[in-house]
Amino acid sequence: MLVIIQAAKRAGPESAQTASWVWAVSVSWLAASAPHCHHCRRRILDPALVLCNYVRMNADNKSCTLDSDSQYVELAVEVFSMLADATRVRIILALRSGEMAVGALAELLGKTPASVSQHLAKMRLARMVATRQEGTKVLYRLENEHARQLVVDAIHQAEHALGGTPAHHARGRQSA
Repeated sequence: MLVIIQAAKRAGPESAQTASWVWAVSVSWLAASAPHCHHCRRRILDPALVLCNYVRMNADNKSCTLDSDSQYVELAVEVFSMLADATRVRIILALRSGEMAVGALAELLGKTPASVSQHLAKMRLARMVATRQEGTKVLYRLENEHARQLVVDAIHQAEHALGGTPAHHARGRQSA
């Protein structure tokens, strides 16, 4: 939207007002569709969700590229910040083998079900995990393999920080 406003300002004052109005309407629409706080019922306008919704709404305008000026760079940073929590990394590792309920995940991770549920809710908003209801249980699974691969690659990179031959390289040499 900022690009539209900047282009409109160059074109003239009338189109700049129109572009500003379009941007304001888009932001207010995103705010109206934002999740609510359970306590005060105020809308939560998370910049990451605004960016994610904007990219999704404009997905057909530009293809996903690996260029340094890609519109997805900021969104990728949000993905990394979502994974910058040890509990969320452990949840992804636990869900590699398949679906699990909150209670089973909590027991496996040594955390309270409430804590795990909060992490899963954030991961669900980021579309890292998906749910399926089975009776009274809600089962969580990885939405796709990308989050799993990010975590695996991060752990492999962490093994390099220890020096020597990382375990993932040693396994490759043994099977060769």
